Formats: sequence, C-alpha cells, structure tokens
Amino acid sequence: MDTIFGIDKIFEIAQKIELDGAQFYRQAAEKTLNDDIKKVLLDLAAMEDGHLKIFEQMRKELSEQNKNKNLLASDNQVALYLKNMTDNRGDKNIKSPLEKLSGNETIKEILEIAIDGEKASMLFYIGLKELVPNRANKDEIEAIIKEEFSHLVALNLNLTVLR
Repeated sequence: MDTIFGIDKIFEIAQKIELDGAQFYRQAAEKTLNDDIKKVLLDLAAMEDGHLKIFEQMRKELSEQNKNKNLLASDNQVALYLKNMTDNRGDKNIKSPLEKLSGNETIKEILEIAIDGEKASMLFYIGLKELVPNRANKDEIEAIIKEEFSHLVALNLNLTVLR
C-alpha cells in the first residue's frame, strides 16, 4: 500500500467533523423559530466546539514518531475501515451535514440530518479510540463518544415531540 494513513490524518478528520458539526448546528438554529429546539441546537454547537479543542490538543501532543506512522502498513482492520469511511465521504474533506441544508428543510428534516451526522461521528470516534497510542487519549475520546451519544438522545427526544 502506497498510501500513508496516520493518526495525524485521523485527528485532522476528527477536527473537520467537529467544525462542520458546530457550523451545521448554528445554521440549523438560525432556520428554526422554535426557541426550545434553537437552544438545543446552539448547545450542541457549543459542545462540538469543545470537542474540536480536545482533538486539536491531542493532535498537538502526538509524537513525531506516532504522527505519521502508517497505520495501513500493518493491515490494521480499524485503520482500513476509517480510511474507507473517509474515502467514501470525500477523502480529506468528509462531507459536512451543511451540504445537506438547502434552507427549505422542516425542523424534522434538520433533526434527521443531525441524527445521521452524530451516528457517523460516533462510528468514526469508536475506530479512532482503537488507534490512539495512549490511555489518556482513549479516555478523552470515550468521553466524546458518550457526549455524542447524549446528542443523539437529545435530537431523538426533540424529533419524537415533533411526530
């Protein structure tokens, strides 16, 4: 395999996921007149901002040795899955949920887009957790996964109210 797919690249993608998520929630909040849902969306955006900072810090702390170690060279199934996931969603630019917003969505459709995005993020982070080299980062990623799960719960509760 010629492609180098290292932990630095995975953290870069995780940062993009969080940045896109925060932007999506802010734009979605602008499009709703429901104050309760607007608050939920803005709270989710703030949480995504926090996740972004965590991933930025983890990426800064990577040793040069670990940063560009080719995770694909060992036929690591988790690395192969994450590489495939990113390739299928636009390689270095995972498609943002923002791309799905036309401006004409109902609040129900916005929540459904957000739910799909949170599920995809969780799968990515579960894989990331398996690849990070130290226990402290695994714990931080686990905390992010739990928070992403709480986002799913909040979004689904709001969707249920709308049905």
